Amino acid sequence: MISYSGSSFELRTERLVLRPFVEGDVAAYAAMNADPEVMRWLGGPRPLEQTRAEMQGGNDSLAREGFGKVAIERAADGQFLGMCGLSLEAWASPDYLEIGWRLAPQFQGQGLVTEAARAWLDYGFATLGLEHVISVADVPNVKSIAVMQRLGMTLEYEGELEVEGDRFLGVIYGIERGDWK
Repeated sequence: MISYSGSSFELRTERLVLRPFVEGDVAAYAAMNADPEVMRWLGGPRPLEQTRAEMQGGNDSLAREGFGKVAIERAADGQFLGMCGLSLEAWASPDYLEIGWRLAPQFQGQGLVTEAARAWLDYGFATLGLEHVISVADVPNVKSIAVMQRLGMTLEYEGELEVEGDRFLGVIYGIERGDWK
């Protein structure tokens, strides 16, 4: 069972609601995480148990730290779209949070990830008082790199990266609080 033990949390944009995962998200998120194309740059498809652990981990981080990678839903009808949020990654500098996202294929190409990420960056800089946020992608993942650039992030590093034991040619983009908006 996916649970959330924090106070209520919700970020809203014109089209989206960013909120903790709920049990009703499991089937859609598991299908997305099992899709080889969605997971192409993220280590490959994930089994249901790993998806549930990721969902609970995002909710736990949100309750404990005030940030996490959590659900994106369409405001108009409550449709689950994917995941976006801020996280502290074990492989990265403890000084910076990473912004990351994942969207079901049928919702890609509509500016939804950029909209969700903007809401999280607003929250991170204004509410959490962050000074710097990064984002990471494989070099061939041009769609994620384009989102980073639309967010105003700039290239900080390109070269070999290792995340959770996987080595790949990657990029790290970042943005300072003073450069946001």
